[in-house]
Amino acid sequence: MENNPRQAAPVSVDVPLLSNQNVLMNIALIKQYHENMPIAKVEPIVFSALRKLDLERIAYKRNPDLNNEERFYAMLLRASMVQDALVIIDRPFKIIPHLQNIDYIFKALKNIEDFYLSCQSQLQNYKFDWELTLHKPQS
Repeated sequence: MENNPRQAAPVSVDVPLLSNQNVLMNIALIKQYHENMPIAKVEPIVFSALRKLDLERIAYKRNPDLNNEERFYAMLLRASMVQDALVIIDRPFKIIPHLQNIDYIFKALKNIEDFYLSCQSQLQNYKFDWELTLHKPQS
C-alpha cells in the first residue's frame, strides 16, 4: 500500500447515499465502477462487510428507510470500498447527532478494520478543536 493514497473516500452528509438505490447497491457500485467488478462478485463482499457490523438486514433498505446509525455504517462501508483511498469521516456528529462521544465510531472501525485494510484504504483520524470540546472520548 502506498503511503500517499491517490484519492479521498469521504463519509459525509455532503456525499449522501443514492436514495433510489438500496444499501447493497450503494456500496457495490464503488467496486462496479472503479474495478469493473460484476455484481455477482461484489455482492458477497458487501454482505461480508455488513455481517461484520451485524447489519445484513439493511442490505435491501434505501436511504430514507435507514436510521442515523445504519446510514453512517452504509456510508462508511461505501467509502471503505474505494481502493487506495484515504477514508475521511467528516463531521460524524452531523450524521449521528445524538452521539455523546466517538466511542461508537471507533467500535465500528475496529469491527471492519480488516475489511478496509483488504481494500487498501487508509483511515486517518483528524481531530478538530470544535470536535474535541464538544465530544470527548470516554475511557
